[in-house]
Amino acid sequence: QVQLVESGGGLVQAGGSLRLSCSASGRTFSTYAMGWFRQAPGKEREFVAVINWSGGYTDYADSVKGRFTISRDNAKNTVYLQMSSLKPEDTAVYYCAAHFGYGLGYSDGEYGYWGQGTQVTVSS
Repeated sequence: QVQLVESGGGLVQAGGSLRLSCSASGRTFSTYAMGWFRQAPGKEREFVAVINWSGGYTDYADSVKGRFTISRDNAKNTVYLQMSSLKPEDTAVYYCAAHFGYGLGYSDGEYGYWGQGTQVTVSS
């Protein structure tokens, strides 16, 4: 079992930055990959970023590549999503999720545990 709690969302102007945090408890944090997903109103949830168990490998959706950075601190059981150069189209509820399967996960069906989500709103 894993419990995930996101924080750090809010309202920001276009071009601004936010850092999301996701605190994990339960199963040993350094044994599984973590991902960030987002869901905008009226749209399906989509992949944003993923990081492997050690933090040595990351990958991003094309829409956020170069603007967002995923990282983790295994000593703090926390994964982060640093978001810069934010655009109105980044407005969504952002979720962190834990992936226990082989390799990394790019679809939400590959993740077994989810946080409650945190709202990010980018104004133009």
